[in-house]
Amino acid sequence: MRCGSTPRWRRSWISMGIIKLDLGGNNFGPEGAAHLADALRVNTSLKELNLRSNNIGTEGAAHLSNALRVNTSLEKLDLGGNNFGPEGAAHLADALRVNTLRVNTSLKILNLSSNNIGTEGAAHLADALRVNTSLKKLDLYENNIGPEGAAHLADALRVNTSLEELDLYSNNIGPEGAAHFADALRVNTSLEVLYLQENDLGPEGAAHLADALRVNTSLEVLELESNNIGTEGAAHLSNALRVNTSLEKLVLGWNNIGTEGAAHLADALRVNTSLKELVLRNNNIWPPCAAHLADALRVNT
Repeated sequence: MRCGSTPRWRRSWISMGIIKLDLGGNNFGPEGAAHLADALRVNTSLKELNLRSNNIGTEGAAHLSNALRVNTSLEKLDLGGNNFGPEGAAHLADALRVNTLRVNTSLKILNLSSNNIGTEGAAHLADALRVNTSLKKLDLYENNIGPEGAAHLADALRVNTSLEELDLYSNNIGPEGAAHFADALRVNTSLEVLYLQENDLGPEGAAHLADALRVNTSLEVLELESNNIGTEGAAHLSNALRVNTSLEKLVLGWNNIGTEGAAHLADALRVNTSLKELVLRNNNIWPPCAAHLADALRVNT
């Protein structure tokens, strides 16, 4: 290929109407991202693009952000593991929010996991979520947003009416971050799936979320694996399950809830009619509690 000419693969992509392109793990850097961004400006067929682990950096994120302002077909974009930090998150947030020229209304799924966006990056994305009405799923796992970043995102959820799934696995939000999300869940009516595994929530964080579950009517899946909620946290969630009517899946693996915590949950199953899947693996539950769970299953329908 002559230097400076349009790559043959990119010409073919534009002309053939491909709808899904996986380029993960190719390390083509910001220059490769720039080429792809140029194509996205005119392409009208591509719906899914995977650019995970390509070291595109801040510059590459900026190129793609500019393309998203005019692209009208892309629905799913995976940019996980690209080391673009909070500045890159800011560029992408700009593409998601309303500006004087255009709104990107096609993008439904955005994966920005493992990019070290931190609190600052979370704040930029939260600002975008306040006005964006098209994004359905946002993956931010392993980004170290902390409790302050959680506060920004939670505030956005108070007014956002489109986001249905939020993944915050391993973000060090702690019980303070859980409290912020609990406040948001009391008023949010669109979020259906929330992943909070490995966030050091403890029993206090579980208590905050349990209080929100008493009034929330939209959340269907809550994953809290590896948060050390213990028996106390299980008791709080059990009390919430007695009145909640929307939650269908609750994941509590690796939380050291013990036999007593499992007994609390078993009691809740006697009256709860919405939960369809309960995950309690690796929780030090001994045989006596198996009897409690068995009794609950006899009446739970």
